[in-house]
Amino acid sequence: MAERPKILLLDDEQNVLEIYPELLARLPSKPEVRTADSGARALAMLESEPFSLLLCDLNMPHMDGLQVLAIVRRKFPQLRTAMLTAITDEQFRARAYGMGLDLYLEKPTTGPGIKSFLDCVESLLDQCAKGGFRGMQSKGLVDIIQMECLCRSSSVIKISNGAQEARVWFQDGEIIDAAAPDLAGEAAFQRILAWKTGNFEILPPEPARKRAIFGSYESLLLGAAQVLDEAGGTGAGTGGNEPGAGAATPAKSPFRHPGVEFGLAVGKDRKAPIKAWGVEDPPVLAEWARATLERFRALGEELHVGPITHVQGCGLRHHIMISPRGEDTVCAGFRSTLSADQVRATMTRILTQWDS
Repeated sequence: MAERPKILLLDDEQNVLEIYPELLARLPSKPEVRTADSGARALAMLESEPFSLLLCDLNMPHMDGLQVLAIVRRKFPQLRTAMLTAITDEQFRARAYGMGLDLYLEKPTTGPGIKSFLDCVESLLDQCAKGGFRGMQSKGLVDIIQMECLCRSSSVIKISNGAQEARVWFQDGEIIDAAAPDLAGEAAFQRILAWKTGNFEILPPEPARKRAIFGSYESLLLGAAQVLDEAGGTGAGTGGNEPGAGAATPAKSPFRHPGVEFGLAVGKDRKAPIKAWGVEDPPVLAEWARATLERFRALGEELHVGPITHVQGCGLRHHIMISPRGEDTVCAGFRSTLSADQVRATMTRILTQWDS
């Protein structure tokens, strides 16, 4: 059995030390969470036992988070570090990243914010487990871009692909510019995502950088994925989601688009194989999708408006869309951060791929 990761949570507020361990315990990696209410106590605990991640507050009496970080970077260079704070000042963020911080996280105040926070911590713990050089993280490039945006970071990602080098600039979680050999702006961003391999590192922000990209990061990823599809590429998938157990998945899944969290297609014949991706329990979701579409079809006939052949819904966690395709019922779930227009555009692309 793999060893559980250990998180040291440092904060001077008692309610944080009581609430956040319960939140962190929900993570898929099931980390062991220890707490400290002062920098001196945290450093003593780091001396006495190994930890995977230090998650510390910035504004604390006697020894603030930056002082703790300076000592940790010198004495425990392999320890992953993240700052959890209510301070949004860009100078503090820049100083922390310049000192080698892995993530600068703002304390979440909403349900989606808490989910984004937990996703970021789990991603960092995954990097701890895989090891490697600090700063040369082993997540996919799309994952890192999404994480920088979700964390509302201001930073620069430098990407190298052989002799080629490129950069993507972030400001408060938004992509403001990109540069690749002989390209700039959105064209450069699309070129960067087409690279299949390479290395990257996260650099401090450049506040003076002028904005040249104005779309949301979701629309940028969707646009880049469309360009790659048209060119026959496959490099801009979301990565990290695998087919559900026991599912038969198409060789090139039409559900592999940024923002899609799961997808499946089921035939009218309940004995037919289920084509699924990213689904924990394909048979249960397949039965729900089949029954939902049938209920809406019956409702349409009852209202004398003809059969309803397209269903769109929205839940706490997902946008969900269902549509018939020949003998199949196609169902896709999208991240709640996507707008309705982005959901519809992506579903249209999924169905187009399905028809082809």
